[in-house]
Amino acid sequence: MPQNQLNPDILKTKQHFEVLDGLRGVAALAIVLYHFLQVNYASNFLEHGFLAVDFFFCLSGFVIGYAYDNRIQKMGIMEFFKLRIIRLHPLVVFGSVLGLLAYLFNPYSGNHTELYGTGKLILLFVSSILLIPLPLRYDHSFPLFLFNVPAWSLFWEYVANIAYAFILCRIGQRLLILLTIVAAIFIYQVAYHSGTLIGGWGLDTLWDGCARICYSFSAGLLVYRSKWIIKNKLGFIGMALLLVLAFTMPFSKGYRLVQVLSVLIYFPLLITLGAGAILTPALKKFCIFLGKISYPLYMTHYTVMWIFADYYSSHKPGPGLFTLIVTISTILLVGVAYLTMKIYDIPVRRYLSNKRKSDI
Repeated sequence: MPQNQLNPDILKTKQHFEVLDGLRGVAALAIVLYHFLQVNYASNFLEHGFLAVDFFFCLSGFVIGYAYDNRIQKMGIMEFFKLRIIRLHPLVVFGSVLGLLAYLFNPYSGNHTELYGTGKLILLFVSSILLIPLPLRYDHSFPLFLFNVPAWSLFWEYVANIAYAFILCRIGQRLLILLTIVAAIFIYQVAYHSGTLIGGWGLDTLWDGCARICYSFSAGLLVYRSKWIIKNKLGFIGMALLLVLAFTMPFSKGYRLVQVLSVLIYFPLLITLGAGAILTPALKKFCIFLGKISYPLYMTHYTVMWIFADYYSSHKPGPGLFTLIVTISTILLVGVAYLTMKIYDIPVRRYLSNKRKSDI
């Protein structure tokens, strides 16, 4: 259908599953706490907090299928890409700007411009805002995106969206099942060879990220298309506890298998339960709030992690002070995420959406 004949109803966003929105927020908070606690391994009770990214990927597959399966052919691929870029990219840019500022003005590490020089810093920044991996070495690692390390998952999210637009939205159920099984084998091989599923953010584990998105996105899409929605009375609190359980499992013998089973079976199951959970009216606004701040929280928090890690290295705070700083910082980060959403993300997306509509 030509763009100038698009029915505006095709472009409307469907209603959300509020419990799943809330779980997205819980997963984002788990990532924040996991990164804080990584600085002090002795206190890291969220040993598997990094699996929250796999939950994000699975939820993304479900939501993309729910939102676009019955309308992408009518709206067209380019319109789909425009909608996804408007939804995702403003915070990619904002997170990169924050990362650059933290890199240049971190009070606990000094100025690092001499490590790369102005030219490479500009190149690194441009690659970060455009989501073009440029894994130049910094400290002990080769992050794909120096100024916003969590953006590695957005890179693979974009890849999954491209695959969806050109392939996944067109294939039948049997082929999707086959692809999901192949992806499951892929992710098991990654866990077997790497010993963990934590990879994907750096050069040395680039394809680990590919395995994680391939399976979880496909599994989420399969859950939606198969209508695997289980009606239940667990509610948001019960579902949140089940999700956190996956992040708090201790490292022990066989933990690699536990990680794989969490990704292959447990998270898709949580999606089916979350989509069918009955939500009490009192928690509806809270779930919506968590869902709204989850993405800005995820894309802005790492700047603080960077500064905090250097502060911890230089000042060595005791357990009590460490806990106090982490608690206060997490609360402040939620506040920053909310302000980022209200002052920057929503206005920018509204402007871009209006611009898109005026071009139709």
